[in-house]
Amino acid sequence: MMVCEYKPGLEGIPAAQSSISYVDGQKGILEYRGIRIEELAEKSTFLETAYLLIWGELPSKQELQAFEHEVLHHRRIKYRIRDMMKCFPESGHPMDALQASAAALGLFYSLRDLHNPAYIRDSVVRLIATIPTMVAAFQLMRKGNDPVRPRDDLDYSANFLYMLNEQEPDPLAARIFDICLILQVEHTMNASTFSARVTASTLTDPYAVVASAVGTLGGPLHGGANEEVIQMLEEIGSVENVRPYVEDRLQRKAKIMGCGHRVYKVKDPRATILQSLAEQLFEKFGHDKFYDIALEVERVVEEKLGSKGIFPNVDFYSGLVYRKMGIPTDLFTPIFAIARVAGWLAHWKEQLAENRIFRPTQIYNGAHEVRYLPIDQR
Repeated sequence: MMVCEYKPGLEGIPAAQSSISYVDGQKGILEYRGIRIEELAEKSTFLETAYLLIWGELPSKQELQAFEHEVLHHRRIKYRIRDMMKCFPESGHPMDALQASAAALGLFYSLRDLHNPAYIRDSVVRLIATIPTMVAAFQLMRKGNDPVRPRDDLDYSANFLYMLNEQEPDPLAARIFDICLILQVEHTMNASTFSARVTASTLTDPYAVVASAVGTLGGPLHGGANEEVIQMLEEIGSVENVRPYVEDRLQRKAKIMGCGHRVYKVKDPRATILQSLAEQLFEKFGHDKFYDIALEVERVVEEKLGSKGIFPNVDFYSGLVYRKMGIPTDLFTPIFAIARVAGWLAHWKEQLAENRIFRPTQIYNGAHEVRYLPIDQR
């Protein structure tokens, strides 16, 4: 009998071959389809980057305009989905609401015509278009308000901020939000992407694939970490409290949220860009004292743990950016999902191209030859 080496969390074990994104954790390099993340953040838009990931190349001007037009005209959601969302408890987490709503889309559009390119494209467009609408709708409905209808004259990111806040956003804020989506859209075989590919390998519909991935993203060790960074900064309270806080956490072998990454052994390149975006927001809309606390946390963590390759990751500064935009903390992870949907769909499409259902093995460490004991003898 072949003995397999057990790797907790499948660490370091390839689960797929992919040409979608690439990470060099030692050098701090992240590429989408071979293009560095820094260049895309500076020059691209979220929808253009989504097109690049899903269809494998940058679109022509006409292709991008057609894709943008399709997304723009599919942003409204069925009234039955809206009515269903009104029945969700106001205290429920928005990620749970999003997972349920994404799955419900499949009730309306689940043809599972996976060999039809038109079905593939329609599914991509509908999911990318409606996920932001559902996130914004739940935010307003849990406050007792009707959702805001999408505006056809606003681009993807500006429209989401408009639906969320019921007012047209500042152009700088809209552009920075769009860059945030680019930074969070894809990151190789992370937990939620693996979940998406496993679900996709069963040949179910893409709405179930996205719902599965949303559920995975919601955990505090994955997408939910950005919420916990803000909670950590609030708990610390002042720059003077940073060192005692960090030292106490290290002594208790507790995690410092937003620091460290399974892949990166240097500062996450996305964190560097997000830090710059945060500073742009502070310059125009006023400083945030929690940024000073975050800088000191980064400094102390680098001093204490830099030799072990622990530095800020993408979650460390993203919450500060969203906080400055007035976005509630428990919406940080749903916004992560708005971006990552495009990455999940790219992997869904890639999985379908050469599909084989995932069926990993296990190492059994239980008992054998156990006799059944009748209930009156237990």
